[in-house]
Amino acid sequence: MTTALRRSFNSLEVPNYRRYFVGQMISLSGNWMQNVTALWLVLTLTDSGFAVGLTTALQFLPMLLFGAYGGVLADRFPKRRLLLVTQTLMTIPAAGLFAVTAMGIEQPWMIYIAVFLFGSVNCVDNPTRQSFVIEMVGPERLVNAVSLNSVIIEVARIVGPALAGILIATVGVTPCFGLNLLTFVAMLVALWSMDPRALQAPPPAVRKPGAIREGLRHVRRNPELAVPLALMALVGTLGFNFQVALPLLARFSFGGGAGSYAVLVSAMGVGSIVAALVNGHRGQTGGRVIAAAALAFGVAALLAAAMPDLVLEAIVLATLGGAAVIFVSSINSTIQLAVSDEMRGRVMALFSIVFLGSTPIGGPLTGWLAETYDPRLTLILAGLSGLTAAWAARTIFTRMSERASSAARPLGASV
Repeated sequence: MTTALRRSFNSLEVPNYRRYFVGQMISLSGNWMQNVTALWLVLTLTDSGFAVGLTTALQFLPMLLFGAYGGVLADRFPKRRLLLVTQTLMTIPAAGLFAVTAMGIEQPWMIYIAVFLFGSVNCVDNPTRQSFVIEMVGPERLVNAVSLNSVIIEVARIVGPALAGILIATVGVTPCFGLNLLTFVAMLVALWSMDPRALQAPPPAVRKPGAIREGLRHVRRNPELAVPLALMALVGTLGFNFQVALPLLARFSFGGGAGSYAVLVSAMGVGSIVAALVNGHRGQTGGRVIAAAALAFGVAALLAAAMPDLVLEAIVLATLGGAAVIFVSSINSTIQLAVSDEMRGRVMALFSIVFLGSTPIGGPLTGWLAETYDPRLTLILAGLSGLTAAWAARTIFTRMSERASSAARPLGASV
């Protein structure tokens, strides 16, 4: 048992990654608390599912528009220094949300501006963080570290919304934004305290015209990169809109409030943490894992759409969260192991675009479906996207494997 746990957490043996892990967990918990609070505040002010979807879309729209440029910066500058800049800039919209709610002058448009500014910084921060992991732990620990990154996100997704639900119900939204502002200190301290000499940083990319087009060509020429990115785009656009779907399910399908919302989000987080630890222990990635995770995601989402009460919904959402985190982690690891070092920032920016930047399309669509018809339709849409991705992954990766086997077979060998 002890050996299994050590394998699940072996990236934490690296001091720089250990500091990063702790800082990220605290900081992302604050970010999730801010996300939940902002969405709940918009829903309270407008009573509109579309407005909730619009808020989510505005947060991720900059990733869709400018994420590729963020990848160029991640390849061009030292990632640790770049993260110190982005994490500092993220405090500005956080401070704005705290200020307007403390003064009692909050309006939906103010929240829209704040989340858009946060997303604008994130279009540099996210691809930089994604491509920074391998510099801290090396390729031999990459799958484990990516899985542990998922643990960070899911623990934050439990702690942040749970704390937000308690604070909203007892003292209001302002302390949520104020506490999030303080959590940025943890990540800044973690970055400052790292040993730069222990980082396995590649030489910075040469500044030249056409850097983004060069990254796109690199992906187009490598199916090991293009196929996982396409699968992530499909499920990311149609299936990964839980920030919009869950508050609407809690309020309109189950007649609950902030507490019910926190239960649903936390249930997904618990399942995700368990799955991420299992995935990190096994250290497996590739086409078969991606296809199996997509299938489990699709089936779980369809089951979640049929659950009659909050308790059963939470149980199924735990399974759905586990499948989702293995799907994303496997795609992330598969891409990072296939990409060349000089292209890592740009390719991980494309990953961030299809994962997060697809939300401006899927978010409003999810909000409109939930408001016009039924929030459960959003889960049906997620289920269908997962089943489609599973079929596509199985078909395409099998063909790729067969072609690789044929190419490796000696000339004249019998079939």
